[in-house]
Amino acid sequence: MTQYDAPFEIHVHGDVRLRPEVGFDALQDALKPLWKYAGARSLADGAASAFEDEPGIRFDAKAHLLQMCWTVKGDEDFRQVLDEMCMSLNDLADAGAPIEVTFYDAEFDEEEAGEDDESRDDFVMLFVGPTPAAIMQAQRDLLVEDVIALMERHFDGAELGGVVGEIDKLFSQRFDALVNSLELGKPPRGPGGSGHGGGSRRPRHLH
Repeated sequence: MTQYDAPFEIHVHGDVRLRPEVGFDALQDALKPLWKYAGARSLADGAASAFEDEPGIRFDAKAHLLQMCWTVKGDEDFRQVLDEMCMSLNDLADAGAPIEVTFYDAEFDEEEAGEDDESRDDFVMLFVGPTPAAIMQAQRDLLVEDVIALMERHFDGAELGGVVGEIDKLFSQRFDALVNSLELGKPPRGPGGSGHGGGSRRPRHLH
């Protein structure tokens, strides 16, 4: 398959805060699935988007930030690329972050489509982070943002504290279930053992 007959234009969008010690070489290796899919030989070669008006893939070393607004032509097999990319970025991320991926059906013509024809457009929301708790925090923050934006059409923001509290309760329950499942898979601790490991922390609440 060449890019000229690719059925989708795939847009990847998101900002990921990286650990301070992460350099360009580590990021290039983590993003190798992306730039190799685009047919490039390096991140520098593959960072440009298929559309000139998009900034592409950028690394702000001073701010320790990966910024992606990048489109590539491809097929459904790009989903495997996303899985590999997320696994690699988890090791470099300093905090949880959402990554939006949109599959635009490049073969669908709305003007020529029949009544039964449907676009194959698809949207995927992915999350990366250094720990499950950090990923869950990013999910929680995005949900709160979306719910508040929706409900502020009808209510004052000051009235929505209870709604945010209920969202926090749901994520606290999910977090506790995650910790319990991880603990069940561990061997029993010795007499000097402590409680939950320090690698995870409960998502913060918004009051």
